[in-house]
Amino acid sequence: MRADKWLVFARFVKTRAIAAEIIESGHLRVNGAKVKKPGYGLSVGDVLTLAYADRVRLIRILDLAERRGPATEAQQLYQDLDASPPLE
Repeated sequence: MRADKWLVFARFVKTRAIAAEIIESGHLRVNGAKVKKPGYGLSVGDVLTLAYADRVRLIRILDLAERRGPATEAQQLYQDLDASPPLE
């Protein structure tokens, strides 16, 4: 699944355009490697490092989605590995 779509389906961002901007600006790493293309393929088990909105999130993908569903459904797509507080 495309990285930009997954970020929207998992409700980290509201639109694919915002997701693409985050990815293209170098704020996403997949399994430690920096990703610059919104179409980068993600799969179950990948670990994402996402830096946005004054936070750094460490996330493991548990499932891929077919649509952007409710928040409870979106929370089942990932495991938050590091619940870090906002950066100051």
